[in-house]
Amino acid sequence: MTPRDIASYVFLAVTWGASFVVMTHIIHAFGWAGSVALRSFLAAGTLFLAARLVGRKLDFSFGIRPLLVVGAFTVAAQLTLISYGLPRIGTAMSAILVATIPLFSMLIARLWRVEPIRPGGVVGIALGIIGVVLLVGFPARPVTPDFLVGCAATIASTLSAAFGSVYAGRRLSSAGSWEVTIGAFLVGGLLTLPLLAVVPIPTVPVAHDYLMLLIAGTLMSAMTYVAYFGLIASIGPTRAISVEFAVTAVAVTIGTLLLDEPLSLPQMAGAAVIGIGCALVLGVIRLGRADAVAEHPGA
Repeated sequence: MTPRDIASYVFLAVTWGASFVVMTHIIHAFGWAGSVALRSFLAAGTLFLAARLVGRKLDFSFGIRPLLVVGAFTVAAQLTLISYGLPRIGTAMSAILVATIPLFSMLIARLWRVEPIRPGGVVGIALGIIGVVLLVGFPARPVTPDFLVGCAATIASTLSAAFGSVYAGRRLSSAGSWEVTIGAFLVGGLLTLPLLAVVPIPTVPVAHDYLMLLIAGTLMSAMTYVAYFGLIASIGPTRAISVEFAVTAVAVTIGTLLLDEPLSLPQMAGAAVIGIGCALVLGVIRLGRADAVAEHPGA
């Protein structure tokens, strides 16, 4: 990784880790559907205006179809599902489940034959499943239907994020990160806007609510996704998505220490198991020679 890649990695970890708190606020103010739709349009509009102001030429010659897929999965489905689940399971729990994205990314990349799966990856996926069972099966709060629905929605959001990231790495690696981000958020906003007819904005937002929405749309969406899609093009989708480890660490710290959100001992164990599993999937931890041979089959 180049110094620029490392800087992007750290920026994403800190900003996305803190974004769970901002998301909680704007979901309360604008609803889970409204927060995603408004955030998406704000992100796309901010980047488009910024490009015009700095004289950056935008090239969308790669076509609209890839943007429809990335926008549908990486923005609309991912953000809508996690926004629906977040108020039901809390910041810390949401962040830990988000750490499963690399597990799904590896599986999808293997199915598409984008990246081979090493023996350590198989073990990592198994550990990830065990970790999720520990998280969902032994919560610090009562297991209610609402809690289970929130967990299911959040896990579905991680699947969407993984699919969208692998697809972007496969089909949009040569496209500009500004173009991909603008197109993805515009598509995401258009897809989620009709949901407002079913889930209207619950309150009359005040100035502070709009400030939080502005932060979510510009800093935590527009700027982070430009950095993220650039990182995918630079180091590949699976390595780029490993940033979710650090995101989880930041978000769980905020949730447990600053927001007093409870985590049971089995859940803490589940978080550790997921972390080890993802490290195996990403090759941070290797299972000796077997992994090395799989990584370099000609050796």
